[in-house]
Amino acid sequence: MFLSPIHLNPDDTTYRRLKEPLRLNSPNLNFFSQVGLLSGIGLIVGTVIGSGIFVSPKAVLANVGAVGPCLVIWAACGVLATLVTITLVNALSVKWASYIQNFFAVAKMVIVIIIIVSGIVLLAQGNTKNFNNSFDGPPLSVGTISLAFYNGLWAYSGWNQLNYITEELKNPNRNLPLCIGIGIPLVTVCYVLINISYFTVMTTTELLQSPAVAVTYGDRVLYPASWIVPLFVAFSAIGSANGTCFTASRLPYVAGREGHVLKVLSYINIKRLTPVPAIIFYGAIAMLYIIPGDINTLINYFSFTVWIFYGLTVLGLIVMRFTRKDLERPIRVPLIIPILVLLVSIVLVLAPIITAPELPYLYCVLFIISGLVFYVLFIHFKFSWAQKISKPITMHLQMLLEVVPPEDVPE
Repeated sequence: MFLSPIHLNPDDTTYRRLKEPLRLNSPNLNFFSQVGLLSGIGLIVGTVIGSGIFVSPKAVLANVGAVGPCLVIWAACGVLATLVTITLVNALSVKWASYIQNFFAVAKMVIVIIIIVSGIVLLAQGNTKNFNNSFDGPPLSVGTISLAFYNGLWAYSGWNQLNYITEELKNPNRNLPLCIGIGIPLVTVCYVLINISYFTVMTTTELLQSPAVAVTYGDRVLYPASWIVPLFVAFSAIGSANGTCFTASRLPYVAGREGHVLKVLSYINIKRLTPVPAIIFYGAIAMLYIIPGDINTLINYFSFTVWIFYGLTVLGLIVMRFTRKDLERPIRVPLIIPILVLLVSIVLVLAPIITAPELPYLYCVLFIISGLVFYVLFIHFKFSWAQKISKPITMHLQMLLEVVPPEDVPE
């Protein structure tokens, strides 16, 4: 399945037809350096604010049991997301995907502002009874706090997406830290204020019983215009999905370029200069993951798995600080930050297992280890039969999707 890039014959008429329309200097089709500072901030805000903040408050509260710890968790998740992000450095058009993302980022901020402003008005009117004795609740444990962080960080998922497209970010050494430093704190403030707004009209019991927290809030506060909430929540989810597809598809693209997966995933469309195979592959994998339909199970297992890799990535950063001191580091953070993130990741991975050991967590570990099987068979040993199967598949995908290796794109 895994082989070096297949280069089509330059004399082939189909190949000449595919390559003729391509112009790298076209301002509308350039694959790189198309995302500026404002678009980068819009990407972070538009990707992070999805459906999570309109659903996850229920799961966070269920784990901590009181208003005060709930608000603390939401703020702490934002701080943690910022710290992790600064340590980790669509199929038609990059520019159009960026435009769409900016539109949905603005659209979702409309509903965010509506909820926040209406909550402030309610607070000014004296709706503060649900904040009395905010920290009175059931005793907390490291395990329940970790599960609360899982659900809170799910609402912040997307905080690391901008790191995936540094090749397409204008002046990344300057804009990447700025986008992170502006975008994530902005989202954190919005999330805390939104949760405060929720508690102005709902008790902890009512919030836990609500199937969709934001919709319940809209029904109580915005009636008869409560239909605005589900509409803009849909906008929010679409914008988040668009941003995730735009950024996360670059992972299989780079993996293909490095020879870790099928090489065709690193090919780009000769007309649009976008990684079409990687985007399609990412979309197919995403659809498989949503088949079970249990969002809470998906959040817990996804968070458990992803924090293993976050921890390993940060550990690698710490090790290289001492073993690869000669490497150029255009973006550098104090060593204490990755050490803190590593400690947090260890707690988030181990605490749920120790507190409430469940067999499915073992399945997550086995699923991760199974990747080594494919690596040994197809990457390390590179069996000839895999190469023979891959060659015709790759060639037909090139013809179907009109994609070529990046090095075959004419200057």
